[in-house]
This record gives sequence, C-alpha cells and structure tokens, in this order.
Amino acid sequence: MNKFTFSYPVKVYFGEGSAKEALKAETFPMGETVMLAYGGGSIKKNGIYEELKSLLLEAGKRIVEFSGIMSNPTYEKVQEGAALAREQQVDFILAVGGGSVIDCCKVISAQAVLDEDIWELEYRKGQFPQKGIPMGAVVTVSGTGAEMNGGAVITYEEKKWKGGIFAETPSFAVLDPVYTASVPPMQVLSGAFDTLSHALETYLGSSDQDNVSDDLALAVMRNTVVNMRRLLLNIHDMQARSNLMWDSAMAENGILKCGRLTDFQVHQIEHQLGAYTDCNHGQGLAVLQPVYCRHILKDAPEKMLRFAKEVFGAETMEGGIVALEQLIRDCGLPAKLSKLQSKEPITPELLRQVADTSNIIKCNPRELSRDEIYEILMECR
Repeated sequence: MNKFTFSYPVKVYFGEGSAKEALKAETFPMGETVMLAYGGGSIKKNGIYEELKSLLLEAGKRIVEFSGIMSNPTYEKVQEGAALAREQQVDFILAVGGGSVIDCCKVISAQAVLDEDIWELEYRKGQFPQKGIPMGAVVTVSGTGAEMNGGAVITYEEKKWKGGIFAETPSFAVLDPVYTASVPPMQVLSGAFDTLSHALETYLGSSDQDNVSDDLALAVMRNTVVNMRRLLLNIHDMQARSNLMWDSAMAENGILKCGRLTDFQVHQIEHQLGAYTDCNHGQGLAVLQPVYCRHILKDAPEKMLRFAKEVFGAETMEGGIVALEQLIRDCGLPAKLSKLQSKEPITPELLRQVADTSNIIKCNPRELSRDEIYEILMECR
C-alpha cells in the first residue's frame, strides 16, 4: 500500500423513501433558490419529478429548472447551465438522474462561480477550482458512481475530446433503488458493467499483493456479477438493483483506490471513442475490456488469475476472460464496435484518431503505446 490521505465528504441516504428523508434534512442549508436539473424528462413520467418538486416547494424553495442534459454531456450544455445559474443566482443544485446529469451539474457548479473557462483553467494552467455552488444528487440510474466524488466526464465537441474535469463533490446523495424501476434493462446492465470495469481497473492499478483494497475490489466485482445474473432472471428484482446501486457507490467512493495508482486505461480509450462516436459508455467498455485484459495478461499474471478464480470461479487467466465475455453475451451487451450505436461510421481511420488522442495512463500493469491502443481498437471491430 502506498501512502495516502482519505476523506469521504458525501452523506448517503440509501433505501426506499430516502429522498423524502434527505430533502427534509438537507433543504435548510440550501438557500432560497434551487436549480432542479435533469435529463430528457423521464422523471416526469415515473413520478420522481413531482415528488422532489413538492418536497422543495414545501421547504419554501424557489425552483429554477434546467432540463435536457444528454448522455455524454457536452461542454456547451455545461456553459448553458452555468449561465442560467449565474443569471438566476442559484444557491444550490439538485442533480436528478444518472452519471451524465450528475457530472454535468458538478461542472456547472464550479463554472458558475469562476471568472474563467474551467477547461482552460485545468488543462492549460494545471489548476483546479476551489469552490462551487453546493449540490446534491438523486440517483435514478446507477453504475457510474458519479454521486460519490468530484470528478466529471464531459464531451468537448469542438475539440473532439472527452475526459475528466474536476469540480464540485455532492454534499449528499440519495440512492433509492425504487427510482431505477423504470430504467430500461439494457441501461441497467450497461451501468452495472461500468461498475465492474471501475472495480477491475482499480484492482489492476497496483502490483502489491494481499492488501485490503484488492480484497474489497474483488468482493465488489463478484457481487456485481452475481446481481447482474439475478437481473437476467428477473429484471424487476429490487434486491439485485439495490445491491448493484451500492456496488456502484463502493466502486467510486475512493475506498478501493486507497494506497494505489488506478489503471483506468480502458476508460480513457472509451472516453475518446465516445468523443468521436457518442456511443453508450458502459457498452463501449464491454467491447474494450476483454481485449485489453488479453493484452496485459503477461504483465499482471497473479492479479488476473486471482480475478478469474474469485470473480468467476475459473481456473485460468484465459478462463476468466472467457467468463467475462460470456457475461457480456448473456447480458446482451455488444461484443464488437460494429454493434455500438455511433453518430458516424467506425472506420480504421476513425480508430487511428481515437488511438492518437487517447489519454495514456502511466501505471501498472504497464503503459500502452498508441500503436497498441490502435491494435486493441482494431481487434474490437
């Protein structure tokens, strides 16, 4: 284990009915004006919108709505939200949705109080915002763990870039599995695969053996797989959805990352793939993860063998990857890039651009070259 300092600021309200409990406890320090932010409007069809709006109005809040936050939120949408927050003098942001909505609101929070462009601040100056409009998160689609930290993934369309921007951390998060009841099966399963990928890439981010972070990561992965398979038997299994919701939170609340560098190379490749194609994040990971694992087998044999045995009950490293591929097929997740929904054809030329612009992680098991990233992408076609 490396030296580390750990702090966990997010207060979690977990379980059925937790939104009412959370908002009654948290509305007093919110201030007068609350931005209620959400995506395409599904929360208006399943009753979540009316429930949350009523709770805010009962608390005497003035509500400013910000809707239409898309999957793979864009930098343009961030700036639109920040402008609205400044104009309406928003005191608090309540993000209601999955990782895309929550990530967008994190950056809106910071950008709204900055005098300069947040991307320029972080990527040109190497500095990070020190404050933002306070915010909370109500999770309706689990998988990303976005509610657990201050990192956000944003697509900057003009720059053909998709990557991390560090901004505001939610002060509290509501995790009610009932809120996921109307989410389509494919969205639930692709979110769960994102959780699995988070834990696997964190697990691969260190070379030391027999540490508690590895044990926890393996437990989260094993539990995620078990509950994904439960959903294949009954997509309405609320206990399975509840377990997956907490798996998602555990994968991204920092516990698994203590004392290690994390190998998020697959995520970095998928982010750039998403910048060019706008593909679903979890589905892109499902295509890339097994191929990447085969590329680094010889660089992390002990860890890959333990993953195979403890997560899938396989006897060999290759057996573990085969089991991972079978899970992907069983869930109906795409196994090839050609099966992804894409805004433009996924050609060798496009994949070369993805490889040449992907962020390269310099940690265990080993650093990839751009040519090897291109090989991985071509093998995924």
